[in-house]
Amino acid sequence: MADSEENNALFPIFILSMIALPLVPYTILKLFRAASKKTKCINCECSDCSRSGKYRKSVFKWITSVSTCGNLTLVLLWVIMAILVYYIKHMNSEIQVFEPFNILGLEPGASDSEIKKAYRRLSIQYHPDKNPDPAAHKYFVESISKAYQALTDPISRENYEKYGHPDGRQGFQMGIALPRFLLNIDGASGGVLLIWIVGVCILLPLVAAVVYLSRSSKYTGNYVKNDTLGAYFHLMKPSLAPSKVMEVFIKAAEFVEIPVRRSDDEPLQKLFMAVRSELNLDLKNIKKEQAKFWKQHPALVKTELLIQAHLTHETANLSPDLERDCMRVLEFAPRLLEELVKKVSTFQELQEMTIEERAVLFSQVANFSASEVEDVENVLKLIPSLTVEVTCGTEGEEAIQEGDIVTVQTWVTLKRANGLIGALPHAPNYPFHKEENFWCLLADSNSNSVWFSQKISFMDEAAAVTAASTAIEERMEVLGASPKETSSAIREAVEKVKNGCRLAMGKFLAPAEGNYNLTCYLLCDSWIGCDRKSSLKLKVLKRTRAGIRDGQMTDGGLIPEGGIDEEEEIEEEEDIESEYSEDEEDAQDTNKKGRANGRVHDKSGSESSGSDEE
Repeated sequence: MADSEENNALFPIFILSMIALPLVPYTILKLFRAASKKTKCINCECSDCSRSGKYRKSVFKWITSVSTCGNLTLVLLWVIMAILVYYIKHMNSEIQVFEPFNILGLEPGASDSEIKKAYRRLSIQYHPDKNPDPAAHKYFVESISKAYQALTDPISRENYEKYGHPDGRQGFQMGIALPRFLLNIDGASGGVLLIWIVGVCILLPLVAAVVYLSRSSKYTGNYVKNDTLGAYFHLMKPSLAPSKVMEVFIKAAEFVEIPVRRSDDEPLQKLFMAVRSELNLDLKNIKKEQAKFWKQHPALVKTELLIQAHLTHETANLSPDLERDCMRVLEFAPRLLEELVKKVSTFQELQEMTIEERAVLFSQVANFSASEVEDVENVLKLIPSLTVEVTCGTEGEEAIQEGDIVTVQTWVTLKRANGLIGALPHAPNYPFHKEENFWCLLADSNSNSVWFSQKISFMDEAAAVTAASTAIEERMEVLGASPKETSSAIREAVEKVKNGCRLAMGKFLAPAEGNYNLTCYLLCDSWIGCDRKSSLKLKVLKRTRAGIRDGQMTDGGLIPEGGIDEEEEIEEEEDIESEYSEDEEDAQDTNKKGRANGRVHDKSGSESSGSDEE
């Protein structure tokens, strides 16, 4: 082991190397991505959104967008690297190269007389008999004497010229690049080092994991509290009237934590009078209804009034405290609304009209000015038109039987009039950036159950390419496809994603025997009228064999080596024939509609459109 002092000097170099190895390539990659990123304008360009100032490029907003946790961490690491480089460059290195001429204060090639004179001069200054200082004694023995010996003794000089040291070839040394205080504290270097390893490598990650898990256990993956999901689960019933949705929405645990102040009483009373017509109150018993409304939890009362104020554009007269509370409510709203998504009507006919027809309609019916008509057209260019293609079936089987694992594959294609794929919706009165999301649901209306659901986003193309490639690769592997077929299928999927498609794929367990009329919903959380709905027929047959269905197993277990008796074969064929013949007409109709390889297929070729959400 090398001397602890040498290890202490190497510790900054070790830290610099460990930081630089991942930091430099990551920074280069990040700068390359930032330089190659397309600078398309994906936000709404109507006058209302322009006046809101959300998308206005200013120095403050640029600093805010750049000052993310990742970027700040990156800058901090570079600052640490710069400090380490400066420290390493200017520190007094304790690992020095042996230079006898420099030690004696001579120029290389000095004569023997000059060497002796320099040695005498330094001996008077550092010799123990002349200078009692221990440091001087150490310097005289380890440096001056060795330098003089290296230049005067023939053997030492030969060793110095060959190996750079008067003692000859030096052995290979290894050390631990750790600071001195970890390796030498009153002789207890082993214990200190052990404590440091346990603390940094075990206790610190353990404490961080405990803190993270204790906080994350209260939230779902969408940063919605578990208490909120529980309340929505119990209160959101199929028979719930639309007018009661707001009452369920404000029951979120996030809203209960909003502070209640005495100074808010008078402003909330005024706000109540301004939005009273929007509240779900019975006008026949208005006094009783008002008293009932104010008896609710104060935080829930404030939340509902602030939401109604935002929806009715009554936020201009809010106090600073209520304005901050309103911003907090609106920050929570998108995540909470994902739990309360419901289908609404569309504006397909409006979008299908020509620009001239819409201009005439708006000017005659709504008395819109030319600038207002232009704003409407700018918003309509952002409204997506959606096409849904759904397939449903078992992999590698000819039909769907009870208990089969059924694979649902949905391709959603999005098109806009302005040519964008991912875009921000029109929401001038919402103070934060809002990304549009879509929900794909496969549901059975008869049993009031959802069989499959998945969230779809068109903002991150790279993530969509990765997800589609992985899903297609797993599917082709199950089908036993060759590598060439798998590669071709993945290339086709990637090309579809780049052209504005997204893949939603999942599995569910086939229910009991019967015919099922399913409905595939595509719901949008940002635009009114963009939702799609298509019907899907699913026929499930009665299971005729247990285990592997290619004759490897029977209901009683493994098939004997001699096979099954002829009579049993005949009986089994008769049973299968009778089961299949009961729904023969339905099977023929299904086959005529293009049901191949036991897969149910539906393609919604029509497009839908929508309007804006505030």
